[in-house]
Amino acid sequence: MNFALILFVLLVISFVMWLLDVLWLGRQRRAAADAALADFDARNAAKVGVNAQVLAAERTALATKLTQRPWYLEYTASFFPVILIVFVLRSFLFEPFRIPSGSMIPTLQIGDLILVNKYQYGIRLPVIHRKIVDLGSPQRGDVIVFRFPHNPSQDYIKRVVGLPGDRVEYTERRLSINGQPVPVRSLPRYFEEDRVQYYSQFEEALGNLEHRIIVSEGPGVPAMRAFAHTHPQSCRYDASGVSCTVPPGHYFVMGDNRDNSEDSRFWGFVPDENIVGRAFFIWMNFGNIGRIGSFH
Repeated sequence: MNFALILFVLLVISFVMWLLDVLWLGRQRRAAADAALADFDARNAAKVGVNAQVLAAERTALATKLTQRPWYLEYTASFFPVILIVFVLRSFLFEPFRIPSGSMIPTLQIGDLILVNKYQYGIRLPVIHRKIVDLGSPQRGDVIVFRFPHNPSQDYIKRVVGLPGDRVEYTERRLSINGQPVPVRSLPRYFEEDRVQYYSQFEEALGNLEHRIIVSEGPGVPAMRAFAHTHPQSCRYDASGVSCTVPPGHYFVMGDNRDNSEDSRFWGFVPDENIVGRAFFIWMNFGNIGRIGSFH
């Protein structure tokens, strides 16, 4: 379901009805109300001194009845300001997402509700996703949400590992960028409750960011080219792993749960136009109320 398109359609409908009400329908109601109230005052002029309070209440009720919006405007024009605020916030500032899988464990857990910064990498037109203002680009280590290249209706979340032009290698469970191994530091083993399984845990330094990753204890999942790959000619696969050169305007992404992540090692690269924004804050997890705060 394309929620952005649905929200845009609702915005257009509510705006049209709101504008119609402001320029025409509302004026008609007020003119009809003024005429009816003038007639009411003329008919009850002699009774003002006798039943002043009763007449005032009747007059107020009549004015309210004649000026209130009909039901079809209440359910369209009345919601325009709210829909506009939601549309602007969601399209240009921040958008909420829910983490559906464990590919970013230990950084993000299944069920985490996160916020994504929509403007850090540039301002894009909603629905068509065309960038109109360039404010920056993803850096190594950023956690990004993007539309899956092979199915843009699906949103994925991964960590940026390789920038345009980088040579990324992942062999024997070690990550190297442009021929330099990425520094890692061993941490205590990680226990995943859902799988009832221990993992080897490391702190990895990508650029200026340090973050945790986990790998399975035992044979890992070999990197292999998926049936659909964005740039099969840019990657080389062998028994030890995968080596890729990131094309211009694209990014190489990986999950922090290295042996349980469907990422660039398998299906290719993320084009810049598919990037939704940078994930930066956990605002709720109904399974773990205490999981609130920023992450990197």
